[in-house]
Amino acid sequence: MFGNLFEEDYSSVSNSQYGKGKKLKTKGLEPPAPRELTNLSGIRNQGGTCYLNSLLQTLHFTPEFREALFSLGPEELGSLEDKDKPDAKVRVIPLQLQRLFAQLLLLDQEAASTTDLTDSFGWTSDEEMRQHDVQELNRILFSALETSLVGTSGHDLINRLYHGTIVNQIVCKECKNISERQEDFLDLTVAVKNVSGLEDALWNMYVEEEVFDYENLYHCGTCDRLVKAAKSELDDMEYMYDLFSVIIHKGGCYGGHYHVYIKDVDHLGNWQCQEEISDKDMNLKALQNEEEADDPVVILKTILLQEEANQIPVDQLGQKLLKKTGISWNKKYRKQHGPLRKFLQLHPHVFLLSIDESTVSLLRNHLTQAPSDLLRNPEQILHIPTSETPGLNDNTSCPHWFDINDSKVQPIKEKDITQQFQGKESAYMLFYRKAKLLRPPEARANPRYRVPYHLLKEMDAANIQLQMQRAECDSANNNFELHLHLGPHYHFFNGALHPTVSQTDSVWDLTFDKRKTLGDLRQAIFQLLELWEGDMVLSVAKRVPAGLHVYHTLDGDELTLCEAEIADGEDIFVWNGVEVGGVQIQTGSDCEPVLLHILHLEMSGDSSKCEQLVESAHVFPANAEVGSVLTALAIPVGVILRNREESADEECWTAIPKEDMKTTFREQGLRNGSLILVQDSESDNSLLPKQGRWTNSVNELNWLQVKNFCQLESEEKQVQIAVTVHTVVFDIRIKAIKELKLMKELAENSCLRPIDRNGKLLCPVPDTSTLEEAEVKMGSSLGLCLGKAPTSSQLFLFFALGTDIYPGAEMEVIVEETLSVRDCLKIMLEKSGQQGEMWHLRKMDWCYEAGEPLCEEDATLKELMICSGDTLLLTEGRLPPPGFLKVPIWWYQPTRLSGHCESRDYSNCASSQSSSWGAAPTQGVPGPEPTEVSLLYLGDVEISEEATLVELKSQAMALPFVSKLAIRSTALLRVWTVESKRPSRLLRPDWQQLKEYRLGQRAELCLELLQKEEDLGPQDVLLRTRLRIPGERAYTLAMDLVWDTTRGWTASSLRQRVADFYCLPVEKIEIAKYFPEKFEWLPISSWNQQVAKRKKKKNQDTLQGGPYYLKDGDTIGIKNLLFDDDDDFSTIRDDIGKENQKQLALGKKKSREALRVQSNSDVFSNAGMSTQPRGPEASLSIRVASFR
Repeated sequence: MFGNLFEEDYSSVSNSQYGKGKKLKTKGLEPPAPRELTNLSGIRNQGGTCYLNSLLQTLHFTPEFREALFSLGPEELGSLEDKDKPDAKVRVIPLQLQRLFAQLLLLDQEAASTTDLTDSFGWTSDEEMRQHDVQELNRILFSALETSLVGTSGHDLINRLYHGTIVNQIVCKECKNISERQEDFLDLTVAVKNVSGLEDALWNMYVEEEVFDYENLYHCGTCDRLVKAAKSELDDMEYMYDLFSVIIHKGGCYGGHYHVYIKDVDHLGNWQCQEEISDKDMNLKALQNEEEADDPVVILKTILLQEEANQIPVDQLGQKLLKKTGISWNKKYRKQHGPLRKFLQLHPHVFLLSIDESTVSLLRNHLTQAPSDLLRNPEQILHIPTSETPGLNDNTSCPHWFDINDSKVQPIKEKDITQQFQGKESAYMLFYRKAKLLRPPEARANPRYRVPYHLLKEMDAANIQLQMQRAECDSANNNFELHLHLGPHYHFFNGALHPTVSQTDSVWDLTFDKRKTLGDLRQAIFQLLELWEGDMVLSVAKRVPAGLHVYHTLDGDELTLCEAEIADGEDIFVWNGVEVGGVQIQTGSDCEPVLLHILHLEMSGDSSKCEQLVESAHVFPANAEVGSVLTALAIPVGVILRNREESADEECWTAIPKEDMKTTFREQGLRNGSLILVQDSESDNSLLPKQGRWTNSVNELNWLQVKNFCQLESEEKQVQIAVTVHTVVFDIRIKAIKELKLMKELAENSCLRPIDRNGKLLCPVPDTSTLEEAEVKMGSSLGLCLGKAPTSSQLFLFFALGTDIYPGAEMEVIVEETLSVRDCLKIMLEKSGQQGEMWHLRKMDWCYEAGEPLCEEDATLKELMICSGDTLLLTEGRLPPPGFLKVPIWWYQPTRLSGHCESRDYSNCASSQSSSWGAAPTQGVPGPEPTEVSLLYLGDVEISEEATLVELKSQAMALPFVSKLAIRSTALLRVWTVESKRPSRLLRPDWQQLKEYRLGQRAELCLELLQKEEDLGPQDVLLRTRLRIPGERAYTLAMDLVWDTTRGWTASSLRQRVADFYCLPVEKIEIAKYFPEKFEWLPISSWNQQVAKRKKKKNQDTLQGGPYYLKDGDTIGIKNLLFDDDDDFSTIRDDIGKENQKQLALGKKKSREALRVQSNSDVFSNAGMSTQPRGPEASLSIRVASFR
């Protein structure tokens, strides 16, 4: 039911940044943004980790937890620098938590990263993209911390801070004997439905007295008989607790997002609500009517107050002034006050310029508009985190609340918190502190309090590095890319400008500093165009479908590019300002060319002289009259009809009235690509087809479809039942039995089961539930089936045999939720007709993938959180003991020339085709292996997780197939993990324990036999290289190449290694990586060795990242340019593979269309209902090393 309950909701993310026609700058190399006004740091979302971020912020803002963690030094936890050493016991999880908390306290960045922490959890990228329950994470994280801190002074940290006890008392009414039972807890779960508040919920759940009487008597040990008794929990009145964190889930059952409200106990953040900020904002238009409007200080302060973080680049400040007031700084203030940057320098008591004077912000006093005692020392502002005053309004000693939503931190008022829990947003997990806990004065507003010295030193160094990176990045980002269109290379044709020569010759790209002026730009262009004669006018142009159009001329040589509102990637037309190629050019947005598609009748060119419908493209200025269409087509009198597309499947034609023929194309709303129909009014033939409209009047579904699955004869197979969300399921079932004209006896032995989109019957719906409670959607289908629905204490489970589930292979069973896994297994074996004890159960997710085995056979289904509707898999074979792995072993032997790389002289091969290529594969045999690799199953190996890779190889060598090969040494075997029936990850080194590889219970391995022993280092990458045969679309057999990446994963390094290996000049080879799943080759060029335009140094891009993602076992094709200089790396098999994929995709598309047509023909189909596919359900775990 909760398949993707915790998936991130990205519906609010705008896609406006993907603008067309503009060159986007990558921000991958930019340093993280500094902290905002709150002076608190958020945490970046890795894709689905908002639940983790909310919990980590709560623990970080728990002073007792944070300081207890900081109290553990390197002598107890070890050092992260030693984590890869084989004998070092480094407690990585608490160390990474310490480091993350130090970053949240001290590092000047808008949001911290949890990548290192989740890596210490043993999570993969898939787990970081998948969301889970925050309460489940809380318990698992606490358990992992307890395990990590065994043997340290913090071994009882969790128990000391979060442990509680519930005392259950049962008092005998006869002898007054009191029986007590204690239960430990770390958190309490309460039902909040139909209660007035949390106190009532706690009272109902844990304090309210429960009476044992009548049929529910209690057996008293003292009386030795059944008696009346009363049960209650002791009410702990010793402590009062204050709420300090509220983790909130926003969304519905099938999607949502977590964020957290936190009380800043130590006053670490600057608190100021948006209401107070907005009160300080001034309306510039209103200021224009006051004397203050002439004061540039007031104007600039107002603009900065309206900016996020009250900070803006100096170049954009002048641009903002022009937009807000309609007049530039140079025209209004320059004569009296000088240039803008100089004015800011002369007012240091109000404005703060950055070190390189590229950005400006308000001093903190001016954020609250304090009239005096301004901060004059800029160092206090530049040193971000400090122990400065906790809030902008230092008028309260009470802690303030903040809303922390991943990277975003915003203040919130305590009285407003109760108003936030409406709609789909609700408090999910609450954290309390004892009210008597007081913080020391030195901890107030002091983020460095109790932080270990080595972390303080690390954070200070990181802050210095960040400042240097920001200064460097800010300098590099001041360059614009401009596209210069040279007027002499253009001519005016068909309503727009078009190049007379190639696009390359008519457009020049220019990199220019945006802080320079238009005069500087004009001078630079003059120097580029040495032969230019006459006036030079620069105008902003834009590519439109009709061609190039000139908009406005750039005036004011004293303006900077930003003040002139020139954007990065702007098109600049260079001309004389009057004509192009002897044709006078109209400029401006009013006359922008519009490309229209016109349908009209023309006489056919053949002898039949009949009229035929022709579509032609015509360009008109946007301010031209609509009637000019008739002139362009030489039709004296006619009717113009425009097409209004109301849906994708229909066309609606509307005639433009005669009185509107004088209106412009823009006034009629006609734009590029619009379709119009022109008909001669003297013609009797109508070009308009008969119109038919499809209208859907079903605005709200108020019915359910019930199908007969009782295997009983009936006149009706399905009926439609009118319902509301409050209709009880029992009433629907009885009404369906009556309308289907079935036997009345079915009322006692039938149930309703939802039907999913694939026609599968789901778990029965309880009779006592309403449709809203059962989460049954209006317009959906239910199946009337034999058998009663499970009771509240029973589970309805699906189960199947084998390793995969196929449609129709599932069986069903109803069991008690208190049943043990062992007893449930026996029932399922009996029902499926299987015998023996060599079986175990695995839980399936909704992707029909086998999950982890249910190892605790004595645990109940309820304890393992098995729910109704879950699918269990009966798998043959006993489970390995705890701490052991049962690993399937496969045999893999790729075709290659040798088992190890050596430097060989291939220069002769490359120069003599007649001798070297005689033994090459036949044409069409590609270099890489096919998509489906042939693997031979050898058997299973049961081995301890503490064993090393060498020991695994030794056991695998004892398998029958391998033992026949008489392999001399384990060094002659490579071990790969198997994913998607292909070798995936190369395991090394041999001395490492299996648990360090994080294989998991479902891991499969394959062995590869070598001809020569090898010992790969940690920086070595194993690649399969194949040399392309000149003149043929084929490759030689594979050669294993070991590439030492100590000096980096750069393309030039790999090219040099390949060239050395094949004894070829590096400038005479081309290499490409093969993607077998796509049958595609991606050339690897020296892109990372090109000098960047904005940074005069080499980019440090890595082949480990996109788009190559290079790893062990990848296939690299090599082309010798001395004999093969074409750009093609593909083979005939690639063509065949792509064609097969294309046909497969086409077949799937046809199948979907056929299914859609079939579903549309069903009157009871779930039309209009939006169903979101459920994501895979996955268990949450944190892997911890043993420190006992």
